[in-house]
Amino acid sequence: MTAFLGVEESLTGRRWVGPPPEEDRLAEAMVQATGLPGPLARLLVQRGVPPEEAEPFLAPALRDLLPDPRKLRDMQVAAARLNRAVEQAEAIAIFADYDVDGGTSAALLIRWLRALGREATLYVPDRIGEGYGPNAPAISELGQSHSLIICVDCGTLSHEALAASGSAEVVVLDHHLGGETLPPAVAVVNPNRQDESGELGHLCAAAVVFLCLVEANRQRREAGASPLPDLMGLLDLVALATVADVAPLIGVNRALVRQGLKIMAHRAHPGLSALADVAGVDRAPTPYHLGYLLGPRINAGGRVGRADLGARLLATDDPAEARELAERLDTLNKERREIEAAVQQAALEQAEARGLEEPLVWAAGEGWHPGVVGIVASRLKEATGRPAVVIGMEGDEGKGSGRSITGVDLGGCVHRLEDEGLITRGGGHKMAAGLSLTADQLEPAMARLSELLGRQGAGASGPRDLRLDGLILPTAATVELIEALEQAGPFGASAPAPRFALPEAALADARVVGENHLKLAIRTAMGQRLEAIGFRMADTPLGQAMLEARGGAWHLAGRLEVNHWQGRARPQLRLEDAARA
Repeated sequence: MTAFLGVEESLTGRRWVGPPPEEDRLAEAMVQATGLPGPLARLLVQRGVPPEEAEPFLAPALRDLLPDPRKLRDMQVAAARLNRAVEQAEAIAIFADYDVDGGTSAALLIRWLRALGREATLYVPDRIGEGYGPNAPAISELGQSHSLIICVDCGTLSHEALAASGSAEVVVLDHHLGGETLPPAVAVVNPNRQDESGELGHLCAAAVVFLCLVEANRQRREAGASPLPDLMGLLDLVALATVADVAPLIGVNRALVRQGLKIMAHRAHPGLSALADVAGVDRAPTPYHLGYLLGPRINAGGRVGRADLGARLLATDDPAEARELAERLDTLNKERREIEAAVQQAALEQAEARGLEEPLVWAAGEGWHPGVVGIVASRLKEATGRPAVVIGMEGDEGKGSGRSITGVDLGGCVHRLEDEGLITRGGGHKMAAGLSLTADQLEPAMARLSELLGRQGAGASGPRDLRLDGLILPTAATVELIEALEQAGPFGASAPAPRFALPEAALADARVVGENHLKLAIRTAMGQRLEAIGFRMADTPLGQAMLEARGGAWHLAGRLEVNHWQGRARPQLRLEDAARA
C-alpha cells in the first residue's frame, strides 16, 4: 500500500497509512443518506454504523442500552444478600482493589449503603506488602468481625484466600477473567466468568457494581422497601472507572460515560470536585480529564502511598476531608511521576535494544518500583503499537504489569502462562494484566507470551505505522466540526478520536511553552490561523525540527480538539507527527 501523502518516514520515523479506498464510497453514501458532515460520516463508517442507525448511535440513551442485571449469573443472589445485610444491620466489609476501578467500586457501595443508613468497613490491600487481590490473613481478620465481605474488582481467582473467611459470607463483584472453578462465595458476579456468554465482558468492575445496585433497588422496590437510593447520581464514579480502566467505549459503556460526564459537571461529589480542583480541571470534564488527570491521581495512593486514599476520597461527603485527601494524592502523584520517568527511560532503552519487531514489547529491571510498571507498560504500548509488559525484579522474584492493544486479549494469554507453569501467578482482562514470576521464568515466559499474542494479530502492522482517518484542510477545522465529531464519542479505548492529516500546512510560528510543550501556528491561504500543540515534544527530534525551521510547508498529523482559553473556544490540533511536504 502506498504511504499516505507519500510519507514513508516522518519526523518520528513512522510510515503514514491512510484509510482504504472502499471507505470513501461508504462515507459518501453515509453523507447522502444522513446529511452529516463528511468527517463524521467517515467516522461512523469506521465504527460499523449503517446509515439507518446513525441517529440513535449519535445520541445513545442509557435506558435503551443498560442491560438487565439478571443477565449476569449470581446477580439476583448477590443483590438479595446485600439487601439482607442492610435490613438486618449486619457488619459489612468491602475488600477493594487499589486502582481507580476498585476505588470507585468501593465508593459506589459505600454511598449506596450510606443512603440506607448503613456503613461499611473499607479494606484496600497494600500493593507491595500484600499484592493484588484478597489474601488469607486479611480475609480471616475481616471474617472475625463481619458477617458479609464484598470483594470488588478482585476475588474471582482467590480460592484459598476466600476460604479463610470463616463464618462470614462472601460476595464477589468483579470483571477479571475467571478460571475453571469459582471461589467459595455465595455469589460471584463477573461477566468474564467462563460460564458467561461474554456479551458484557467489556464492563469494568464499577459497572458490574452499578448493575448490582440496580438489581438491589429493584428487589427493594418489589418488596415495598424504602428508601430507594438515587443511582443516576453515582454515574460520575462509573464513568471515571470505565475510562481509567481502559474499558472499551462501546455499547452501554458509551452511554455510561456520556451520562456520567454530565453528572460530574455538576460537582455534586466533594471528592471528585476537590480532585478536579488540584488537577486544574476548570471546565466540563472530558474523557481526557478522567484518564490523564483524575485517574492517575487516584491511582497514586495505591502506587506509591497509602492504598485506600482514592476510595476514601471518592466516598467522603466532607469537603474539608476531600480537600486534604486530594492534596495528598496530588503530592503522591508528583512523586510517582519522578519514579516513573526513571523507569520509563530505562525500559524504553532496553526494549529498543531488544528490538521492536516482535508481537510483544517487554522490559525488566532490578529495583523497578512495582507501583509504576503498569504506567510504563502503557507508555511502551503507546510508543510501539504493541502489547507491552514491564517487570520490576527484586532478586529472584519479579512482579510485572502489562497493557494491550485493541483486539488482542492480554489477560487470557497471561492466564495461559500460569496454566502452563511458565509464571507463578497471573491474571487480568483483555486490556491489562498482572503477573509474578521468577528470574529463571522471565525469558521463557516472555517468549511464549509473544508467541500467543502474535497469534491474535499483535505485531501484524509495522511498529512505526501511523494510521490516519483522512485529510482535513485548516479552514475546515472549526469548532462546529469538532463538536459534530464529538457526537460519535466519547473517545477512548476501542473508539479512538479520529486522526487527521493537514497537508502542506504553512508554519507561521513555532515555540516552546510550559513544560517542554511545542506550540505551532499554521497560516491558511485566507489569512486564518490554526494552532497546534505537541505535548512534551519540544525536546524531541520532531520538536527540534519544527523549532529550527520556523516556516515552510509541512504535513501535520493529529487529533482535533477545542481549546478553551480565557473564555474563548478555538479549534486546535493535538500534534502527533509531522513530515516535510
